Amino acid sequence: MSASTFITGRWFDGQCGMAQPVVVSLHNGALRFGDRATPLDQVQWPERMRHGQRQILLRGAGVISFPDAAAFDAWADSVGQLPGLVARWQLSWHLALMSLALLTGLLAAGWRWGLPWASDRVVERVPLSAEQPIGEQVMALLDKQQLQPSRLSEAEQLAWRRRFELMLTRARSAGMTGLPDHWQLHFRRGIGANAFALPGEQMCVTDELLELLKDEPDAVLTVLAHETGHVRHRHGLRLGLRAGVTAAVTALWLGDYSSLLNGLPLALVTKGYSRDHEREADAFARELARRGGVDPARVAVFFERIREKYGGAESPLAIAFSSHPGDGERIAFFKAEGPAEP
Repeated sequence: MSASTFITGRWFDGQCGMAQPVVVSLHNGALRFGDRATPLDQVQWPERMRHGQRQILLRGAGVISFPDAAAFDAWADSVGQLPGLVARWQLSWHLALMSLALLTGLLAAGWRWGLPWASDRVVERVPLSAEQPIGEQVMALLDKQQLQPSRLSEAEQLAWRRRFELMLTRARSAGMTGLPDHWQLHFRRGIGANAFALPGEQMCVTDELLELLKDEPDAVLTVLAHETGHVRHRHGLRLGLRAGVTAAVTALWLGDYSSLLNGLPLALVTKGYSRDHEREADAFARELARRGGVDPARVAVFFERIREKYGGAESPLAIAFSSHPGDGERIAFFKAEGPAEP
């Protein structure tokens, strides 16, 4: 028997604590040690990444230990027992770097496309009735921290609600679908000229915005149409779910959304809509305004007056009506198809 085809080791049979010196070799698909043999499918070979001694595990026959790891690795290579694919990758720094780059790419792809997909699937499963308490909680939180009661009279608030309802009614008559049926329009002040949407078909507009556009009702209604777009596409719920990555994936897997929904109010207050969400809401707003008998191009006045009054100041509320994408792009978008029919 040549030196390259055998190696000495210590066999622990599992019956007594004394090790028995044995000569180990491979022959006819079996591992032979001393006067015994075990089929290779009952042999578990050691991992090469471990330091110190190597151990071969024998199913039902104990363990063979090899104190010299380098000598065992050389013998295993000579008899064709090479490390597995994963072990070879771990032993090669080139392959390890490639694996790291691949993993980084997969994580980035999951963040860019996988997370939005998962959150959208969760949104599809969450009933609309579950959104109502979320919107109420967020509104209560905002009233406590950032908003102040409106100074508009009940008659003024009712007049704006009627204008908004008239736009929705006309749009429905023109064949537009997906409009909210049980919407709530709140009036507050304290965050500048702005508006925002919440889960549960709730929207809010500020006294400052109505004062800024008191001679431009079409601009106000187009801003509200934009917030209706956020409601229609459930952007608030999507935003909250994307903020809670682990919670969203867990909810999708287990089908339990209660703990997830409890954490959404804070996420909605601190996070802002993405540019994709804003563009989606703009597209919905332009169609709603046009079908509702409102001229969406008048929203350009809103952007112009906001720029004159506030400059580049950011709204203190992340989900408030955003100037992103850029004002110029949005003005061109709303003017693209001309004014609505009277």
